[in-house]
Amino acid sequence: MLPSTTDQPTRAPLVLGTLILVAAVANLNLAVANVALPDIGKAFDTSQTDLNLIAVGYSLGLAGSVLYLGAVGDRYGRKTMLVLGMTLSVPISLLAGLAPTTEVLFLARVLGGISAGLAFPTTLALITALWSGAARTRAIALWSAIGGGLTSLGPLVAGALLEWFYWGSVFLVTIPLAVAALVLTVVFVPRHVNESTAPVDHLGGVVSVVMVGSLVLGITFAPVGGMQTTAISAGAIAVAAGAVFVIRQLRAPNPLFDLRVARRRIFWVAAVAGIIVFGSLMGSMYVSQQYLQNVLGYSTLAAGSAALPSAAVMVLVAPQSAKLVEAYGSRFTLLSGYVPIALALVLALVLWDENARYWSIALVFMLIGAGIGLAGTPASHSLTSSVPVSRAGMASGTSDLQRDLGGAIMQSTLGGLLTAGYTASWAAMIASTPDARSVSEQTQAALEKSFAGALHIAESNPQYAQQIMSAARTAFLDGDDRAYAAAIVIVVLGALLVFFVYPKRDGEKELLAHYAQEDSLETVE
Repeated sequence: MLPSTTDQPTRAPLVLGTLILVAAVANLNLAVANVALPDIGKAFDTSQTDLNLIAVGYSLGLAGSVLYLGAVGDRYGRKTMLVLGMTLSVPISLLAGLAPTTEVLFLARVLGGISAGLAFPTTLALITALWSGAARTRAIALWSAIGGGLTSLGPLVAGALLEWFYWGSVFLVTIPLAVAALVLTVVFVPRHVNESTAPVDHLGGVVSVVMVGSLVLGITFAPVGGMQTTAISAGAIAVAAGAVFVIRQLRAPNPLFDLRVARRRIFWVAAVAGIIVFGSLMGSMYVSQQYLQNVLGYSTLAAGSAALPSAAVMVLVAPQSAKLVEAYGSRFTLLSGYVPIALALVLALVLWDENARYWSIALVFMLIGAGIGLAGTPASHSLTSSVPVSRAGMASGTSDLQRDLGGAIMQSTLGGLLTAGYTASWAAMIASTPDARSVSEQTQAALEKSFAGALHIAESNPQYAQQIMSAARTAFLDGDDRAYAAAIVIVVLGALLVFFVYPKRDGEKELLAHYAQEDSLETVE
């Protein structure tokens, strides 16, 4: 099937629907684990740190691979990458759902992220290659809105499954979607559209995987007591790999990540802004799902349903975001999204306690949905508009990196602060009690390990169950206060970056025209 010569391909709705379905497999897999974390913790009696790793595993695999695999798709065929990604996701999802240990589950989550890395960046690359002009902006808005909406719906799907099935069911739910996406890809997606003939920088690709993977692990372990050596080692590897990556990209004849393009102001500011925007969504979902179940006592279904306002508002707002981008520019639309995100985090910090009412829960989720719906489109659109079509894989890989690296960084950062705050709070409470000496080291370690650990101790000591669980809820709230405070600072810094550095509408148009002229001259040469 040949692409159309207009601003969109033939059978455009079917092609776009297929690409959105492929992305849905990744978006759902990113989101479903969060609701299941309390159940996983009970099933394996695992620590909060291990739960953080399971939560971030999919993002780790996806974030580490998207740049490399996006370039591979540009060179060897984007449709082939879609087919491979959807095919591999089926057995990997089975492995996650049937994992006998947390180690196997973490491995399956990482492998699942890599399989998504084969397909997810290719969806936006194909939208960039097949659509142009205002039609491309609308297509990206739909892709972004439905993707973000599915990320918000993931907790509901997982919660419903956990009401009747075991924890592993949440990792099996995407298998039918992957099979359907595979069939539709084979039938409807065009082959070899505006793809590159330049060789792939495989060495740079391997270095990028090491760089991103070690960065995420370093951030995950940094706030965890006793893991500082591991965190510093991972951070050192990330810095060294980053230096090697930059040197390699400057010297490689066909760089994986063209630093000449990456230096463009619209590109790098949009990349950073998107990391914060999508990271805020993933990080807040990660903390909030545990809060709803552990502190407020919501069932898995109720906790998943609580996020519905976010999905609904996101889907409603995103199409308006495309219109705002065309009318007022990306800077205005990005800032319009940052405002409700920051407000949502402030309200979560102030209002979410042991007695929070649902109106405050719904309000926070609605504001997050509005913010992501507004900011998601300009964050992705700015990347794809500021690169040549032959570099669509680089733009789409960076766009996916916004979601995946942003999600991994924010989940790791907020999860680490949550863990550190929870542990410190328990330690302080135990030390301040008159009977502190009667608490054994083994009991204290179990209480400080995770909320699930405290629950096990409470079940073993029913005469103290009420006091133990009250203290555990207090400790969790101390931890999530640290997490939300950090998230607010990060979002405010991102908004300041966009306000002062991203060009206004007319300046944006001039820069994009200048970039296009540069790229056309380079093509002629």
